[in-house]
Amino acid sequence: MALITQFPPTRYEKALFSALLLCASFAAQADEKLLSRQYGACIDRPDVTTAGMHDCIAVETARQDKSLNTAYKSLQQALSPTRRAKLLDAQRAWLKFREANCGFQADPDGGTIAGVNASACFMQMTADRARELSDFAAEAAGR
Repeated sequence: MALITQFPPTRYEKALFSALLLCASFAAQADEKLLSRQYGACIDRPDVTTAGMHDCIAVETARQDKSLNTAYKSLQQALSPTRRAKLLDAQRAWLKFREANCGFQADPDGGTIAGVNASACFMQMTADRARELSDFAAEAAGR
């Protein structure tokens, strides 16, 4: 039986509900979006706090950043000097975009969950770019 009140939810209840939805979203992303099992297990802990979410995200971001650097170097080695220069330009533009895009999500009026969202954005974009560059490197190596 569900408990229904006639009062609107408190700010705390809204934040808690948002955090729970975010955790479920992160867990789904771990399966669908290249994130590690360790991350999924970390973020799915029933006792995870906002600080704990930040810790899980930071560890996974480091993993994804390492993958990104490996893929970038691999792709760089497979390209001609002209294409390497274009890759460098593209990577610099992507880094600026990631910073701006995820920085936007750190809404100062969004409470603590906005910081989690911004960190998760940074992590997810890094994972996506690592996969993209890895795919390009595999294609270039196959030529």
